[in-house]
Amino acid sequence: MKQEKELLHVRKRFYSFYFLFFFGYGAFYPLLSVYLKDAVHLSGGQIGLILSISPVVMIFIQPVWGIMSDLTRKPTVLLTMALLLTALFAFLFSLFKSYEWLLLAMIFLAAFQSAIVPLSDSIAVSFSEKSKIPYGSIRLWGALGFAAAVFVMGRLAEIFHLSVIFYTFTLFLIASALFAHRLPKENKAMKVDLKSGIKELFKIRKYLIFLLAAFLMMGPTLAHNIYFGIYINEIGGTLAGVGIAFLVAAGSEAPFMKAANRLIQRFGIERVLLFAVLISSLRWLFYYIMPSLPFVYATCIVQGFSIGLFIPAALQYVRKLAPGHLGATAISLYTAVGNGFGNWFCTFAGGLIYERYSALSVYLFFGVLSSLSFLLFVMINTFSKKTAAVQSSVSS
Repeated sequence: MKQEKELLHVRKRFYSFYFLFFFGYGAFYPLLSVYLKDAVHLSGGQIGLILSISPVVMIFIQPVWGIMSDLTRKPTVLLTMALLLTALFAFLFSLFKSYEWLLLAMIFLAAFQSAIVPLSDSIAVSFSEKSKIPYGSIRLWGALGFAAAVFVMGRLAEIFHLSVIFYTFTLFLIASALFAHRLPKENKAMKVDLKSGIKELFKIRKYLIFLLAAFLMMGPTLAHNIYFGIYINEIGGTLAGVGIAFLVAAGSEAPFMKAANRLIQRFGIERVLLFAVLISSLRWLFYYIMPSLPFVYATCIVQGFSIGLFIPAALQYVRKLAPGHLGATAISLYTAVGNGFGNWFCTFAGGLIYERYSALSVYLFFGVLSSLSFLLFVMINTFSKKTAAVQSSVSS
């Protein structure tokens, strides 16, 4: 009885941590591009460069945090420190108005923020395996926090000032640090041997094609979070409307993530990936034709069909393609290419396109990249069918 009670307390700490952190995250990043454009009056290229820093820093700094966690065996201490320092630099960011100082502040902010998700997820996965509580039921509270934040912050930014995003982000990260400090003290170390594994992985043709497809799919998806606020403003929407759109989009992901395994078992993992990328491509191209605002808000729900299915399916597909001893390496490379390089490239290039043309052109760019990703997944699907047919003929 005592053990069950303690388990319940730990679960509540996880729920509170994820909700608070992602509430702060959702309060900050979706409106940051609007703040830089309307309050600081930066150009599209400057906005793109500032916002593209985070994924680049993530690629190089995340492994350092992982090594520190493995060496110290104190992931909760590192997580708490990262939360507090991220909050500090977010507050300092709000005080700067010059492009150079904003650039420097974003580098430090990204360096500490890059530790938060991998450290907290590592702790949560370890707890999930020991307690037999599904990781998804824990992580779901992050999606709820993000959805709540983007809805509330659009209204608050209209009532007060866009700078409210910094104060909210800072306060909620400090609050989440209070719960992070009380999370379980151990994590599951994930040893990744990139030097010995990368050559072997690069011999797997389907894995290489998948990496390129993930780059073209995840880049626009993540950069969309940066430019959607500007897009809504450009076609006549309000900050409150941005919040509603993100609420619908983020809220639609959870049920599809929950249903992903059943859909994969029924239709096959490659077909699920193909469908998710197709929906994403059509969505970006649809935004380019500048539909009316109600149609834009309505189509936000398809994010569940696209990213809600793609994320769990992609992780399973990486595990399927890679040899067992290279699973961690394969996932690390996928994360670096899709979430890191893809995010950086589309955020930076999107800023340049926006500066020269418009937010509509940014979404045309996203649509073209996602369409190329779709074609690559068609190649993967065709290759898999041919391989299965050859294996079937040989066995018969």
